Amino acid sequence: MELKCGVVEEERNVRPPLAASLCFVNYRQCVVWDAEVQSAATVGVSLCVIVSNDTITMSGWLMIGRRGRGEQRKSLPKGQVFSGIQPTGVPHLGNYLGALESWVALQDEYSTVMYSIVDLHSITQPQDPQMLRDNILNMAASLLACGIDPTRSILFQQSQVSEHAELSWILGCLTSMPRLRHLPQWKMKSKQKNEGSVGLYTYPVLQAADILLYKSTHVPVGEDQIQHLELAQDLARIFNNQYGEFFPEPRALLSGTRKVKSLRDPSSKMSKSDPQKLATVFLTDTPDDIVLKIRRAVTDFTSEVTYEPESRPGVSNLVSMHAAVSGQSVEEVVRLAKGMDTGQYKNVVAEAVVQKLQPIRLEIQRLRADRGHLESLLAKGAEKARSLAAPVMTEVRKLVGFY
Repeated sequence: MELKCGVVEEERNVRPPLAASLCFVNYRQCVVWDAEVQSAATVGVSLCVIVSNDTITMSGWLMIGRRGRGEQRKSLPKGQVFSGIQPTGVPHLGNYLGALESWVALQDEYSTVMYSIVDLHSITQPQDPQMLRDNILNMAASLLACGIDPTRSILFQQSQVSEHAELSWILGCLTSMPRLRHLPQWKMKSKQKNEGSVGLYTYPVLQAADILLYKSTHVPVGEDQIQHLELAQDLARIFNNQYGEFFPEPRALLSGTRKVKSLRDPSSKMSKSDPQKLATVFLTDTPDDIVLKIRRAVTDFTSEVTYEPESRPGVSNLVSMHAAVSGQSVEEVVRLAKGMDTGQYKNVVAEAVVQKLQPIRLEIQRLRADRGHLESLLAKGAEKARSLAAPVMTEVRKLVGFY
C-alpha cells in the first residue's frame, strides 16, 4: 500500500486516496485527512510525507520505511513538557520508577516533550572533565534504553543551547536573594559543605530558565522539587507583569509512584551518592548484583509480608518496589506473598526487579559501545532545541530592551 508524497506548493486541503495517519509540512500548512480517526489535522512543518498503515513513502533523497499500527502518532493534546536530569552517574531504580518511566509515557500524551541532560547544573559540584563527558553520553544511553525516543521527544545536552544561560541571567536579575536563600537545594547542600558556590545559590534560577525558555506548560517533578517549580511560576508572573504577557505559568506533573527507599536505610530515599554499596540498585547492575542487594535489604524480625510504611518501612519498601516493577497494586502483591517469610519474599522481589531491568541493562551496554551514535543523537536534539529556544529569546531581548 503506497501513497503519493511531494512538496506542497500552496496551502490547500488534501485528502489522500488511501488511509493516512501522518503528514509533515515545512513552512506551509497542509490539512491531511486521517482516515483512522476520521478527522482532519493541520500541521505546520516544504515536504509532505503521508504515512499509510504499513508503508512510509518519502520523495527525493528520503528513504522508504515500514511502520506498524502501534507506532502511529495520532493528534496529541497541545502542551509543552520539559524536564531535566543531571549526568552524575548511572540512574538507579528509584530514578527509573519515580521519573524515567513516566517520562516515557509522556511522549505519547503531549504534542512537544523535551528532556535535557542538564550538564550546566552538574558543575555546581566539582567535576572531572573527562568523567563529565563520559557521564553525559552514559546518561544519554540510559535514557534511550529506558524508552526515551528521539522521534517522539527532543533529547539534548543543556550546555549546547546557549539560550539557557542567557535567560537565566535575565531571570536572575528579577529574583531576590532572600527568595533563593530559603529554597531546599541551597539549604541542604550548603549545610553539607558549610559553604556553597554562587552557581549552587542561583541553581533554581537556571532551572526556571530551562523551563520557561521553551514556554513549557507542564513539568514532571518530584515532591522535593515543587518549591523550585514555584520559583519558575513566580518568575513567569514577575516577567509578565514587568514586560507584558509572555511566559505561561508551568504546572507540575506529579508522579503517582511511591518513592523507592534505600535498601540499607529505609528512612532515606535511594540515592546515587549513598556511601553504602548495597543500598542502591543501579540500572546497570547485573542480575547477581541485584539479587545480592535485595537479599541484604534491611527489614525487621517479623517474618510475615505486610505493607505498613510507618511501622515496617523495610518490608514496605520491598512491597512498593515489587508492585512498581510488576505493574500490580500493593494489595495484589501482599496477597501473592501470603504464606511467605521475608527471606522467601526477597527472592521474589529480586526476580521481578531483574526481569524489569535486564533488557535496559543490555541496551545501555549496546548503546555505550557506539559513542558516535550517541553524540550524533544529542547534536540533532540540540539543533531541534535551539530552533525552539532562539525565537523565544529573540522576543525576550526585544521585551527587555536589548534591541
